[in-house]
Amino acid sequence: MAAPTPVLKVHPRDNVLVGLRDLPRGAEVAHEGESYVLPEGVRVKHKVVTHALEPNDAVVMYGVLVGRATRSIPRGGPLTPENVVHAAAEYGAGEGGSAWSPPDVSPWTHREFRGFHRSDGQVGTANHWLVVPLVFCENRNVRVLEEAFRKELGYAPPDLYRRQVAELVRRHREGDVTPPEPLAVETDLVSRRVFPNVDGVQFLTHEAGCGGIPEDARRLCALLAGYIHNPNVAGATVLSLGCQNAQVEVLREELHRRNPRFDKPLLVFEQQKSASERAMLSAAVGETFAGLQEADALERRPAPLDQLTVGVECGGSDGFSGLSANPAMGHAADLLVALGGRVILSEFPELCGVEQELIDRSVSAAVGDRFVRLMREYEAQAEKVGSGVHMNLSTGNIRDGLLTEAMKSAGAARKGGTSPVTAVLDYGEYGTEPGLNLLCTPGHDVESTTGMAGAGANVIVFSTGMGTPTGNPITPVIKVASNTSLARRLSDIIDVDAGAILTGDRTIEDLGADILAQVLSVASGETQPRAVRLGQNDFIPWKRGISL
Repeated sequence: MAAPTPVLKVHPRDNVLVGLRDLPRGAEVAHEGESYVLPEGVRVKHKVVTHALEPNDAVVMYGVLVGRATRSIPRGGPLTPENVVHAAAEYGAGEGGSAWSPPDVSPWTHREFRGFHRSDGQVGTANHWLVVPLVFCENRNVRVLEEAFRKELGYAPPDLYRRQVAELVRRHREGDVTPPEPLAVETDLVSRRVFPNVDGVQFLTHEAGCGGIPEDARRLCALLAGYIHNPNVAGATVLSLGCQNAQVEVLREELHRRNPRFDKPLLVFEQQKSASERAMLSAAVGETFAGLQEADALERRPAPLDQLTVGVECGGSDGFSGLSANPAMGHAADLLVALGGRVILSEFPELCGVEQELIDRSVSAAVGDRFVRLMREYEAQAEKVGSGVHMNLSTGNIRDGLLTEAMKSAGAARKGGTSPVTAVLDYGEYGTEPGLNLLCTPGHDVESTTGMAGAGANVIVFSTGMGTPTGNPITPVIKVASNTSLARRLSDIIDVDAGAILTGDRTIEDLGADILAQVLSVASGETQPRAVRLGQNDFIPWKRGISL
């Protein structure tokens, strides 16, 4: 059996090879009939050049410009932060309407998932009740309600670490310095629920709603309206102080924009109109409990796959993310689009360098033009504060082989697949158009996943190369590891291992089909992703602009 290749070339036009393992100085590696003697050692996930580069020469990966050399690099020499800088191709208007050859979906055409059907025709993959504040002044009251509800209703996670501390205290008092054995984690949490058909009561807090500018309050209300309108939500309890910028009327306007016949239970409590804080919270407890009784009457029923809206996200990316996890997710995205579903691709800074491809894939010039406008506005905002989209790289990205933003972006964009772009959304907007939707969000994982749930995602698939525990309060998040080492080491946060693509044991198409199957299992409530089991309910709205 032939030894596995130590390097990989992603695209025929590339002039770099990716190291699939650590390669020492002087190592001779062969690829596509060429032999390279490495003048320096190369760490796994990092890149070497296929021919000598001089200053300002282009560095090409994924078939696109991802950087330029800043000094001479010999044949087989490694790319480093010292010898390459970010560079990306220019982009502009396009005609749109490019042809697409969808994948074969015949094995999926009769598949269904079991979800919660809403009166507006949407179908949820979960059934949550939301408790949200319109302003940060109500965060404490939200936490009071959380403390009152979670444990009594059976949604609180086991007090694993509290029990561990209690055991350590007991041993300390008895003079026993022997470390206790790790406590077993309780896995059957569903049976403890008072309301078995309600997946959770989710308590969101944030630092917005007042201050800033009026547009910030409008954007917050739009985002919260998206969460309440999301098919994974049965109803909501809203706490308002009364004098803040984010008024109840604004929230109702945004709900009406998403559904003129909105009829979910919406329980609003305004503190400044209440006899007392205690009276408000007591009323909130009673009415919320009644709402949960109503939500528990709902049951899962079969639904077609075109009712799925899947957000695709990446975080803690490494040099393998764009080679394994992201393209496999992209194939799953193409399958879902071909079946009539919707896919949301976000993180505008991580589309840097592939803008023209997305413009050309747009179904119309108007869709492409909106992408150009939002991207230009984003770039201008970043430049105003002395930054730019090219500065989105993290320390971990660089350490694990992603040396320029364009290199990171070219790999990140692959999780959106190859289908036409049918809609472009700004942050806080709700999507309705089937197909691939682009959503303007930051590259920050949680601000991005927060925005995708607010745009209607009822499942999120999230790739990671270094490991991140990010989740979402209302939308289940499936984690895909780019490499097997991570999947084994952090098995408590990873759901799917895409590392077999790197060894050649599995194809991108095989793993993509596995990911879609996992989506259907999660959407039907048959499988609980690790992020849900861990109670990862991350919620950070993106605030833009100045504060007044």
